[in-house]
Amino acid sequence: MAIPPIALSAYQNAMARTGAIDSKVSRSLAKPAAPAEGFGNMLTDSLKNVNDLQNTKSDMVQSFASGETQNVHELMINLQKAGVAMQMTTAVRGKVLEAYRELVKMQF
Repeated sequence: MAIPPIALSAYQNAMARTGAIDSKVSRSLAKPAAPAEGFGNMLTDSLKNVNDLQNTKSDMVQSFASGETQNVHELMINLQKAGVAMQMTTAVRGKVLEAYRELVKMQF
């Protein structure tokens, strides 16, 4: 069975593209990777951000209650941001504790 010329040229084009892709991949793998940020640093930064949101929320509630500002929309947005950030932090904490408990249960 003979291969039609169109199929043969399509196969050759695909193989040529494969070589080009392989060379791009090998060049990108040859580059040294940037040092990854540690989990502890990422966790500390996230907790600082949550703390900042909580402090901003408290300041805005106090300024609204004292009558310094009247912007209810901005206050509600910041209340929601702080609430969602705290819920996410609590969820991550729960997952980390659950993973720790599973590690403790493992027998070596």
